[in-house]
Amino acid sequence: MSQQGGRPTGHDDDWWGQLYDDSTEDTGPTPAADTLDDRFASAAGAVHAGAGERGEDTDPGAGPGVPQQRSRSTETPPPEQPPSSRTSTAVGTALPPPPEAPAPPPRPPAGPAPGTRAQDIPPPPPAQDDSAHPPHPATHLDLPAFAPSPVDYVGSGPPTYDAEPTALPPADPDDLDDLVADTVLDGARYGACTLRAASVRGDSARYRGEPRRDSLLTARFGTAEHALVLVAMATGARATPGAHRAAAEACHWIGRAVGRSHARLAEDIRAGRRGDLKSGLHRLTDRSLGKLRASAAEQGIDPEEYAATLRCLLLPADLECRTRVFFGVGDGGLFRLRDGDWQDIEPRVTDATGEPVVGFGSLPAETPEGDRLTMDLGIPTPPSPYEPAPPPPREPFRFRASIAHPGDTLLMCTGGLAEPLRGEPDLCRYLTGRWSGPTPPGLAAFLADTQVRVKGYADDRTAAAVWEA
Repeated sequence: MSQQGGRPTGHDDDWWGQLYDDSTEDTGPTPAADTLDDRFASAAGAVHAGAGERGEDTDPGAGPGVPQQRSRSTETPPPEQPPSSRTSTAVGTALPPPPEAPAPPPRPPAGPAPGTRAQDIPPPPPAQDDSAHPPHPATHLDLPAFAPSPVDYVGSGPPTYDAEPTALPPADPDDLDDLVADTVLDGARYGACTLRAASVRGDSARYRGEPRRDSLLTARFGTAEHALVLVAMATGARATPGAHRAAAEACHWIGRAVGRSHARLAEDIRAGRRGDLKSGLHRLTDRSLGKLRASAAEQGIDPEEYAATLRCLLLPADLECRTRVFFGVGDGGLFRLRDGDWQDIEPRVTDATGEPVVGFGSLPAETPEGDRLTMDLGIPTPPSPYEPAPPPPREPFRFRASIAHPGDTLLMCTGGLAEPLRGEPDLCRYLTGRWSGPTPPGLAAFLADTQVRVKGYADDRTAAAVWEA
């Protein structure tokens, strides 16, 4: 080789030609041709073989959309060479495998933005320890309570009569107003109470085609907080032809009397004047039943046959007043459902007790002068033809004024429902489950509850229930 800018000589180029001439054999053991291109292909093959064993290498610094660079030798792949030609070198030793690409350094955690102070960085939330807060055990308050499903009857067995009406009462074409519906249903909400009322013909009357002897009246007198709600129910005498008319007339007369005096009655209820209420309502009840007896005399009917029991409930519409007033004459029931227990709060008729006194009870044993009286042998004295017969004894007046508590249910009913409530515990338990919910039942549900039958009780049923908010 000549110096830069010098002219080459003939003998100086001979060593170059001898070294890279194709005819000159290599010093290695392989007899194959060993040119510069062959050695480059051998090295390139070894590199590609190592990359194939490790999988496709990627550049960690390149983005996902940037492909790898390719060498010119891969554009025209060389012919396949034997393994000896790919691993041999100019001095006859094998090329070492190419070093593996170093693993990318771990990415540092995301730090605060430049310019953020350390005290401005909120600390990470502490890990919650589940063992420090064990699960809260379920209590009876956490478990949902479901009302029992409606049933047709309760007790020892199914009743004798069918559950649905069989025969209609006979009708007079000239007196169609005398017809009575099989079922009456009503309801309202005033102040802090919700009212549900229903009257249903009994199973026996439905089977025999007799009219319903019970009558129901619901009325509101007055407006706003001065209004007064009256619920009246009456039951006619059994086995009398005009029993349903007597019951309806009794409700009509007491409704008219209360409506005309509703302002004074509402004021007495809000003021808590129980003495005035009892005397006033007693007087109104006597007047109403007296008019009923007068109506029987006008029709030429025995007053005992044209009679009715009467039960009434007064509910003030004032939200601040929770006084509930019951009054009436005759048998029936007044119950209260409080804290899941039924309470029979029907006013009792007390008998005279204690030693007899002058003017009340039996006669004294002797006169003030000391004369002893003749012993009474109990022989009845025949009636005098000159004196009228004494009137039959009247039913005692019943009165009760009570303060309702939130969640109470007050039930007033006739004997058709009061008797099975007192005689069949299953009916009490069933109504407790149905009426102890957070909201009062609807009209249809209340009607279904009052119609739950009990074997041995087939009279008409009339009931009015009041739910306190």
